[in-house]
Amino acid sequence: MMSAATPVIWQPELTAEAEGWRRTAEDLSKAHFAPLAAEIDRDQRYPSENVTRLVESRIAGLFIPAAYGGVGASLTATIAAVETIGMACSSTAAIVCACQLGAFPVLLAGREDQKSFYLGRMTKGIATSFALSERSTGSDAAAIAATATREGENWRIRGEKYWIGNGGIARYYVVFAKTDPSAGGRGISAFMVDQEADGVAIDELADKMGIRATQTSNLKLDTLVPDSARIGEVNRALRLAFQTLNVGRIMVAAQSLGLALACYREAATRAAARQAFGTAIIDNQGIGYKLADMATEISAARMMLYEAARAYDAGRDVANLGAMAKLYGSEVAHRAADAAVQIWGGFGYCKPNVVERLYRDQRILEIYEGTSEIQRLVLARAVRKEAEAMIGTQDA
Repeated sequence: MMSAATPVIWQPELTAEAEGWRRTAEDLSKAHFAPLAAEIDRDQRYPSENVTRLVESRIAGLFIPAAYGGVGASLTATIAAVETIGMACSSTAAIVCACQLGAFPVLLAGREDQKSFYLGRMTKGIATSFALSERSTGSDAAAIAATATREGENWRIRGEKYWIGNGGIARYYVVFAKTDPSAGGRGISAFMVDQEADGVAIDELADKMGIRATQTSNLKLDTLVPDSARIGEVNRALRLAFQTLNVGRIMVAAQSLGLALACYREAATRAAARQAFGTAIIDNQGIGYKLADMATEISAARMMLYEAARAYDAGRDVANLGAMAKLYGSEVAHRAADAAVQIWGGFGYCKPNVVERLYRDQRILEIYEGTSEIQRLVLARAVRKEAEAMIGTQDA
């Protein structure tokens, strides 16, 4: 008996835990997320029913420790689920990632009472969002203008945050603000802010090119919070933001691979089925070679993604590897989406074709959680540091 053909795309060897969550995500994706994807994109509608299913399946609390009501799964299991959901619906995958991003500052620096309160609610679908960026300060996080000023035992937070994933949907926000404006990045603190508190308002929702079923908003602040709402040490929160983004970038890499795999599936099946000049267009080297390159790049990016997740689970520093996984994965997804549209031709350029939606959804992957330029900057600095150390060794 002949064995089943080995898949062209590299397949990760998953633990039983990770494979179980991948299958759960796959079942939900086939039954619910994929069939709804075109509709919620067209109507720019937040898919509350998908979120309910994420909560009921416990994927919403996958990475949250069991002590706080979550699953306590590994990052490898989490990215396997995100990648799988991303193959079906980019918006739903992005919603999962935004929820995890809001959880990480609390996980990393929160007190026990904060973890119990906020993380416990996240597992029930009451989300916390990450509020760092502002209109004029995206990549340059140290230049944020929002301030937090002491008023007795409280802090007066003033300013406006922007580009908030799940904005307006989330109940709570991790807000980064200057507590010592003269100290630049060394004077930033983080606070938990309740959307229902006095002096907190959302009055703008972004009309986006892609992932249109996600909700992205601003957050206007002139509100008073107690010192007990502070996350971590005073003036030490920029490092917390970067630690959070180190993991967030691996999550975005998982989104990217899910989208790239969907592009590959749509492009390969179209090329094998479409006839032109008396043969399937995949037999044309211009098309066949394009698919070969796509399969190779996706496999390489996927290897990097799963290695980054395994490194995190092993307790290793993932600042560089996470930046590489996010940079390469998002740009591979870009090329895969472009090739898929090209292979589908005029049909791929028109709604409601899946690859038209994937092409739009992809573009944000090279922007949020640090642009491709910022990933290259992070890596260039690491290269310089390593090279200087090598020079010092040689001189010694």
